[in-house]
Amino acid sequence: MAVNLVNVENVSKVYGTRALLDGVSLGVSEGDRIGVVGRNGDGKTTLIRMLAKVEETDTGRVTHSGGLRLGVLTQHDSLDPAATVRHEVVRDMADHEWAGNAKVRDVLTGLFGGLDLPGFPQGLDTVIGPLSGGERRRIALAKLLIEEQDLVVLDEPTNHLDVEGIAWLAGHLRERRSALVCVTHDRWFLDQVCTRMWDVQRGDVHEYDGGYSDYVFARAERERIAATEEVKRQNLIRKELAWLRRGAPARTSKPRFRVEAANELIQDVPPPRDSGELMKFASSRLGKTVFDLEDVTVQAGPKVLLKHLTWQLGPGDRVGLVGVNGAGKTSLLRAMAEAARTEGETQPAAGRIAVGKTVRLAYLSQEVAEIDPDLRVLEAVQQVRERVDLGKGREMTAGQLCETFGFGKEKQWTPVGDLSGGERRRLQLLRLLMDEPNVLFLDEPTNDLDIETLTQLEDVLDGWPGSMVVISHDRFFVERTTDRVFALLGDATLRMLPRGIDEYLERRHRMEAQVAATASAPAAGKAAPERSAADLRAAKKELQKIERQLDKVAERETALHARIAEHATDFAKVAELDAELRDLAGQRDELELRWLELAEDA
Repeated sequence: MAVNLVNVENVSKVYGTRALLDGVSLGVSEGDRIGVVGRNGDGKTTLIRMLAKVEETDTGRVTHSGGLRLGVLTQHDSLDPAATVRHEVVRDMADHEWAGNAKVRDVLTGLFGGLDLPGFPQGLDTVIGPLSGGERRRIALAKLLIEEQDLVVLDEPTNHLDVEGIAWLAGHLRERRSALVCVTHDRWFLDQVCTRMWDVQRGDVHEYDGGYSDYVFARAERERIAATEEVKRQNLIRKELAWLRRGAPARTSKPRFRVEAANELIQDVPPPRDSGELMKFASSRLGKTVFDLEDVTVQAGPKVLLKHLTWQLGPGDRVGLVGVNGAGKTSLLRAMAEAARTEGETQPAAGRIAVGKTVRLAYLSQEVAEIDPDLRVLEAVQQVRERVDLGKGREMTAGQLCETFGFGKEKQWTPVGDLSGGERRRLQLLRLLMDEPNVLFLDEPTNDLDIETLTQLEDVLDGWPGSMVVISHDRFFVERTTDRVFALLGDATLRMLPRGIDEYLERRHRMEAQVAATASAPAAGKAAPERSAADLRAAKKELQKIERQLDKVAERETALHARIAEHATDFAKVAELDAELRDLAGQRDELELRWLELAEDA
């Protein structure tokens, strides 16, 4: 029987005249991994702050088990600005102490890319005060994860992490023994990590078993039976469920919901996008040329980010762009946007960007554009256009599109200056779409958006006929809205990845392994003996064989993790599966060691 760690009994919380939480009762037990979802402003953060006793309840009570070791990551850290990273994270331990600790090494490498903290001016001895909010947040997360806890409470832990960092964090949390309660809008992360979901809605909290995929099904089924939600929302949930069920297995956890029931619920739901029809419509709007890049070099100051790049963005192309921070994703979009703005007059450092004559570009950058704070929300949208054509015969008024993006009739009359950061981001997206572009550049569009708004945005983009490039660390959003993924791997080139983000993570892992192999190669002056061409061919052939074996091991590990989650309450079965998992880990270590030896030779 799992030990109960936290009890929330009949808790209520009121702000002004609004009851955020009304008579909520919940519990957290050993082994629980709970994801918390809901609209922005509905009380997710308030709930977990009260659960952690960081914030007082108005009524009811929260009790912790005796001696509970609790770790909390809030949206505002409590780091000492005068301290160094070393002091906050490893507590001034001697280098040989923390470097000999496998957990410390794993956390520092996973969150910062190396034990020497590349990217920080003085490594571990960097003073915290001048660092950015994102850097401080990673330090606070590292500090928390290095310590031992019974329960970890995380509020938006994936913010400021790239795709690799999020994948590492998901794996790390799956392997921890501590219970977890996590607020996040990252749906891929929820599916990978969580075994239960709390959905905060209108003062109440609905509980569901399973990860995000299971939650989508269970919520759609509950709303169908109860018939309490409007038809539009039901259809959106069913549409997302259809995508999850029909998509590649890598997109979802192994669901525990009844497959037959899920298939029955979505049997009349068409695919999210009619790609052929959209491509045809996009070609009629854009012609043959959208963006043609020929032998292009992109620089940021003196630093060369991309060189000799020849690439084409065609009519109707929906492209996801991923890559390490600083590799040039945003710089590439800016160079293309500048060429479009000046009708080809402004060109990159080398090469040429040709822009189609009919291109009408909308560029959502990471910076939130300034809008007159005295304007009402509806006025700010109507300032662009009164009605918008979304393609396929769909037309919306400014007010209707406002409602689609979560601005109800009352909220439409709120002054822009009173909006939160997330609401301003939504408004910026709205204004872009109202301008009827035929090419969209979206740079981190999911920042500050809740899951419901993300689902609505995806629905709008499903029928949008044009070319689109998306930069995002939100893996679910990239896979949901785009058809192809390209990657910047930090070597000044752009590559198409047929297997998407999974392939990107595998390539990054191999590149890091190669760097490690190079670092341990024979010192200068002690060159290794030359290998024959036949030996090199044999080494490369064995390398490819090992890579395929590593892929199979990774697939089996993923399947085992899912089975462990399925049998979480059957301790005998979990022990059996855990033994299999340890055997696989041993196989993987042997294969990786052999891979490194061969990589050095080849």
